[in-house]
Amino acid sequence: MHLFPLLFLALAEIVSARSLPAVEQRRSILNTTALANNSYYPPIPVNTNFADFVPNMKGIPLISINESVQPWNGAIKHVKTAPTPRTDALLAARSCGGPVVTNPGTFWYEQITHNGISPFINDGASWPVFRNVKTNYGAAGDGSTDDTDAIQNAINAGINGITRDQNQLGTTGQPAVIYLPRGVYILSKPLQLYVGTVLMGDPLSPPTLKAASGFNGNVLIYGKDPHQDATTNFYIGVKNLVFDSNNINKDTQFTIIDWSVSQATQLTNCVFNMPSFSSGHTGISMPEGGSGTYLGDLQINGGVVGIDMSNQQYMVKGVAFKFSTTGIKLSHCFDCIIQDCTFQDHSVAIDMTSNSVGSLVVLDSSAQDVGTFVATVNTGNGASSLILENVQNNGGGSAQTVMASGNAILAGNVADTWVMGNTYTPGGSPLGSYVGGATFTTPRSSNLLQNGNYFTMAPPTYQEYALDQFINIKSVSGLPVFGDGVTDDTANINSILSTYANCKIIFFPQGTYLVTNTIFVPAGSRIVGEAWSAISAVGSNFWNPTSPVPMVQVGNAGDVGVAQISDMLFTVADVLQGCQLLEINIAASNPGDVGLWNSHFRVGGAAGSKVQTNCAGSPADCKAAFGLLHLTATSSAYIEDMWGWTADHDLDGGNGQNIAVGRGALIESSSASNGGRGTWLVGTAFEHNTLYQYNFHNAKDIYAGMQQSETPYWQGPGFAEDVLDPAPWAPALVTPYGDPDYSNCGGGDSQCRMAWFEYITSSTNLFLYATGFWTFFNGNDLSNCNNNAACQTNAIDIQGSSAIYMYGVNTKSNLNMVTGDNGLLVTMNNNPGGWGGVVAAMLAEG
Repeated sequence: MHLFPLLFLALAEIVSARSLPAVEQRRSILNTTALANNSYYPPIPVNTNFADFVPNMKGIPLISINESVQPWNGAIKHVKTAPTPRTDALLAARSCGGPVVTNPGTFWYEQITHNGISPFINDGASWPVFRNVKTNYGAAGDGSTDDTDAIQNAINAGINGITRDQNQLGTTGQPAVIYLPRGVYILSKPLQLYVGTVLMGDPLSPPTLKAASGFNGNVLIYGKDPHQDATTNFYIGVKNLVFDSNNINKDTQFTIIDWSVSQATQLTNCVFNMPSFSSGHTGISMPEGGSGTYLGDLQINGGVVGIDMSNQQYMVKGVAFKFSTTGIKLSHCFDCIIQDCTFQDHSVAIDMTSNSVGSLVVLDSSAQDVGTFVATVNTGNGASSLILENVQNNGGGSAQTVMASGNAILAGNVADTWVMGNTYTPGGSPLGSYVGGATFTTPRSSNLLQNGNYFTMAPPTYQEYALDQFINIKSVSGLPVFGDGVTDDTANINSILSTYANCKIIFFPQGTYLVTNTIFVPAGSRIVGEAWSAISAVGSNFWNPTSPVPMVQVGNAGDVGVAQISDMLFTVADVLQGCQLLEINIAASNPGDVGLWNSHFRVGGAAGSKVQTNCAGSPADCKAAFGLLHLTATSSAYIEDMWGWTADHDLDGGNGQNIAVGRGALIESSSASNGGRGTWLVGTAFEHNTLYQYNFHNAKDIYAGMQQSETPYWQGPGFAEDVLDPAPWAPALVTPYGDPDYSNCGGGDSQCRMAWFEYITSSTNLFLYATGFWTFFNGNDLSNCNNNAACQTNAIDIQGSSAIYMYGVNTKSNLNMVTGDNGLLVTMNNNPGGWGGVVAAMLAEG
């Protein structure tokens, strides 16, 4: 059992600190030089009963790298293949009235020209990205033929004698979309996926992968690449499929998909069919763990367990569970959130009795004919914290909403917010208080709601549009675009986007699209990538850190309309301290009209960028980008399944990665500036950025469900003072970018001058659920952060803000979990649980 003694702060010290004016009080409390030997902090409890997860920092060797592709040496200018003037057809496209819905019988992606490449491997122009298992590899899909080998051959296929199962093409060098047309595909043994794999079916008639009656094995699909640790299984997708295990005896131990994976993975729009009344079948399992972010929009029928969760953190959204004994079993999860899910006919909808849970948040979900909605344990401290909000339990009779350690403690519906765990509220004890089940009011902003729930949206497939409503950006006559990691594609990408805005959907085949200036995405745009097609910046336009230039700019201030981006990657090809990778200015005409799904950031750590090979020394010499994501005040957007990663290790080799990207996500979206619209962050992670991971600055009406972060591994003791925050980005650009200036820290205090996980200033109506903020390294030394040592001083800061509602706050190795100018001070010591500290509710209503 993972329990700590409940430790309380010395009340006399609290009262003394609170006698100061608010700002002076904050400075006094946060001056860690003065606190070095202060009894204000009791001894840190040592975790001896729960093994620390150790990040795996290995990459896949890229043996077959194309050394001639070096974009940082300068992008090649286009040689025009057609006259510059626009054709009549292009000009006419400006007034086409938007893509037209015709509900075709064939999926556009199956028909479109597939000319994607893998630029940074030898002969990458011939690399087979798109792989139709029927037409290219001989699968039958007729419901009787054994298609296992045909599909596995499609997965494994490589180039020049190097196949994808040989672990030689790097993480980023082997992108492959394994496409299954409609049909029933019989499997006699497991399929094995690898990093860079997208297993995709036809969403118009999702194909079925069905276990044969004599299936050899106990897992249908191994989603985890066996060559990699679970925590380095990135860039894997499974979507638009039906899985069926009904041919396997219902009492046999069997798993449909082993999903021991991490960030930048997508599992969506799938159906899992298992035998009813099974004692052995599980839909989704994570036996090797991982560091995941998001999965959603699934249907899981039958089995003994729908999802067996064993991961550092996860968001589960939009899943319908039916007829399983247990819907979700939290075997292990430090920080989990379940949103917009339905449970029908289970003994237990959610089982979190394992004693290996930090916190669980359940939002906007319902149960029908379920014996127990949530089964948990009552720890009396931060461990196994539970938050229920807007939950309906229609079990009737003896059905219970919460059973804790075998005792019924809650029945019926939860209209507002019900909390079990440590809480901090305005006017309450500065030490916080443990509640075994209390109701709080969370006045949700109407700008964030649809039918009373927080708005959510499934990833668009655009299946309602026929092929003639799409443009392959590499196939536009007169406007050549290469995506080869060498040629400057800026001008022609901009021409195509401006021409076809509000007209066609733009498909970016797999590749790396090199740009030397801003790509402008106008209102009316819909962009779809392929296995994370990359836009990569290079050149002197991105060099000035005091006047950053967006690599991709979505709309202008004041624009209202549609701008959607799916399956794309944003990166840099050089060390570019003035590059803001993505800036969104446009507001959505309707919720979800402006959105990003399964789109990510990567700076360093991969072939095709000078950052990969030139950043093993001082971080001050590798200010590789100004920032990742900027949502400006006029924007409103829906963002789902996004990983903002500044590399902590090399995915394609063993180069050191001490990278100083300035900022993670700067969120200034405000309903006061965008016409009364909300912004939603659903399953996001920002990691290893220098000043902060999330910065809510002058923001209003924001929902965030699942925020996962890690500080840069190089920060802390071990590096010179020229990289103590805000260096190497000093002076901090407080105006206009809202940077923290670290004036709360002593000048040489390396543990205080580490990146904020969450920095909140002058904001209101923030609804933040499920945060997992982890510190693993201190000056690149892992040992300093083991056993809950406080190897970072601060995690979250709230200044000049009101109506901040935080539920399920989890930190690792952070002394102060929450600080603020109104006297808030929440410490890890006083809230033991999970991976270090857990707070169920942190309410700054103000």
